[in-house]
Amino acid sequence: MDFIVGSFNYDLYTLRFESPSSSNSNAATLKTIRHTPAIGGHSWLALSKDKRFLYCTAWTKPSPSVAAYSIKNSGRDIQSLNTKRITALSGYVCCSDTHLYSVGGPTGEVFKLSGDGSIGELVQELSFVEPKGENMSEQRGTVAHGDFGGLRHGAHSVDLSPDGRSLYVADIGRNCIWTYSISNGSTTSAPRSQIGSRTSGDGTGGEPQPHLELASKHISPRSHDGPRHTWPHPNGKILYSLQEHSSVVDLFSISTDGVSLQHTVGVKIIPADKDPKEYWADEVRLSTGPDKTKPRYMYASTRGLKAETKGYVAVFPLNESGTLASETALDIWETPTSGGIANAIEPSPWPTSQSQDVVREGSTVEYLAMTDSEKGWVFILAFDGQTLSEVTRVNLGKTEDGQVVQAATAIWL
Repeated sequence: MDFIVGSFNYDLYTLRFESPSSSNSNAATLKTIRHTPAIGGHSWLALSKDKRFLYCTAWTKPSPSVAAYSIKNSGRDIQSLNTKRITALSGYVCCSDTHLYSVGGPTGEVFKLSGDGSIGELVQELSFVEPKGENMSEQRGTVAHGDFGGLRHGAHSVDLSPDGRSLYVADIGRNCIWTYSISNGSTTSAPRSQIGSRTSGDGTGGEPQPHLELASKHISPRSHDGPRHTWPHPNGKILYSLQEHSSVVDLFSISTDGVSLQHTVGVKIIPADKDPKEYWADEVRLSTGPDKTKPRYMYASTRGLKAETKGYVAVFPLNESGTLASETALDIWETPTSGGIANAIEPSPWPTSQSQDVVREGSTVEYLAMTDSEKGWVFILAFDGQTLSEVTRVNLGKTEDGQVVQAATAIWL
């Protein structure tokens, strides 16, 4: 199985992982098969549905941007298509068949996508700064590792609902999740700005309806949570919210309108005796099989704020509905490093080589890629239904000027 890894400070890397079953040996292998020069640091990656195009945050100077690449030959041929400037450093991008969404710190953007995969015109701008809004994250003062252009004090992620009708933005600084309805109608020809409230265009007064309509600002359950990433269940009825400051994952039920949230439960994703102030949570994801519509597990990762503090990956069992089968983790595994500013996890596609008999017997193994910016490692983890473990790793090396290649996030091809 192949996947692409972006870095905070260098190129794109295509890696190949072979499990013991696929390599016909007793040992798993992981190797870098290509690195592609990048226009800047790519902290987050998103694939088009057909996996022909790659969209990235681009930490370029003097202005931040978003970037598009074409992908051929299973990631062995990655070609730059184009870039578009954005207002503030982006922390996350996602895409539909027609649009690219980006958010970072105080602002966000919506771009049309062209038929050739390139990024087209800017159709809407978003602002998450209210005139009288309180930025709770800024009350922390100076934070370890810095603020990354406002990302640690602002909006950090953007994800689409499974049906493509809704959009969810996790905002660390405003301690909330912004929800938006997506219009299928035409958008304005000039970018529209939306500042913490609904825009005036509703399609009834001769003015075209904006692509995104703000539905709600859903304040987090705790004043110190800092929502970093969200992830919807495939059924569209549950939203998982990872809280960077409290190291908790909260579950919200999503109403039939796709944008109204109701908190149901939260679980701590570090050991009970650990202080959340020593960590910053990073990622929440779901397992991918054997039935991708009914994930069996929820995975969540944290990073240590200091190099001497190791991070963790926690696993929780899920019911078919997406609710937690238990509020006690099946395993909480300590990571080899603090993770730096990464420790991002991404479950691999379900191994198709595993027979249905093996699936029924419950002895399947799921694999996850995990990135580390502190030392430049990319790890493959395995979960056998009871325990997490590392099965193999590879180091991305150093940049031309001798810096560690800071592995950021992985995306499976």
